[in-house]
Amino acid sequence: MSPTAAELRATYAGKKVLLTGHTGFKGAWLTLWLERLGAKVTGLALEPEADSVFLTAGVASSCEHRVADVRNFVQVRDAVQACQPDIVFHLAAQALVRKSYAEPLATIETNINGTAHVLEALRVTKQRCAVVVVSSDKCYENREWVYGYREDDAMGGFDPYSMSKGATELVTSSWRRSFFPPAKLAEHGVGIASARAGNVIGGGDWAADRIVPDCVRSLSKGEPIGVRSPHAIRPWQHVLEPLGGYLLLGVKLLTAARPQDFCEGWNFGPEAASAQPVSALAAALVKSWGRGSWIDQSDPKAHHEASLLRLSIDKAHAKLGWQPRWRFDETIARTVAWYRAQVDGASAAQLKALTLEQIAAYEAA
Repeated sequence: MSPTAAELRATYAGKKVLLTGHTGFKGAWLTLWLERLGAKVTGLALEPEADSVFLTAGVASSCEHRVADVRNFVQVRDAVQACQPDIVFHLAAQALVRKSYAEPLATIETNINGTAHVLEALRVTKQRCAVVVVSSDKCYENREWVYGYREDDAMGGFDPYSMSKGATELVTSSWRRSFFPPAKLAEHGVGIASARAGNVIGGGDWAADRIVPDCVRSLSKGEPIGVRSPHAIRPWQHVLEPLGGYLLLGVKLLTAARPQDFCEGWNFGPEAASAQPVSALAAALVKSWGRGSWIDQSDPKAHHEASLLRLSIDKAHAKLGWQPRWRFDETIARTVAWYRAQVDGASAAQLKALTLEQIAAYEAA
């Protein structure tokens, strides 16, 4: 199934790409994949965290690294003018639920205003390009349903992060309908789609308050893993799964006979069997690591987090020809292999090579 390596390379080779959030976890992986496909990547983001995959895998050499803040409209506009992109992937975000409780205004400014700044920069510069705005599976009004949310379900959000992602989708929809209507794509030249992904894991993510980095930190120290929400069910997927979806969506916006048909919201998630409790994820990581244990550290007084969340990927499968490639056990194995290499002292060059090897394996799957 799509995306095939040949299809992606035929589209992206030589293309100018503006990638916001390229110093983040998903952004760094996408930067390396785009470079592999022959694209010319300009990255716009804050300075990377000291332990980020961007630094540990030496990603800076794979792009034009532009330090800027999506909360600053002038910086975003100047980046668009300098890059003159064929396609924009907007990934820059404050991406943590628990941090959004501590920093709600910064979360809103980054996720909501930042998205508006990117889209407005395209409007004022009259830059003709494709745009993929990346939000989150948490953009939906979560009613703890057992079935997956579809793209036309209501936006919402209990916590500031989830709310900001629902609002990100509303901002995207508003700019698309007000300034870049798909029916007039030939006139304005800006095709906008949004992408919503589940709980993404993979090598090199060291963010605080994320379950896999927390597990690896404990495993590498020989300490039990403390699990805050062992019964919460999440749609776990390797980082390459949604990135492949974003790239394929970009292909459709850039090359389809009717690109306006793809100017919508799209879900990219795992198969139903990969929606597992956090306890199952922790146990699988322990097993793959080869030693360790986990303990229940749930706190009834903790901030609210959704206990059940699934996405329907029927639309992406039917209209894009996209489907997940790696099942839960393969996702765990690939993730642990990357972290073990880093913990065992792999150099930046070795970690970059390992990342590219996993991308190649995913393309060939």
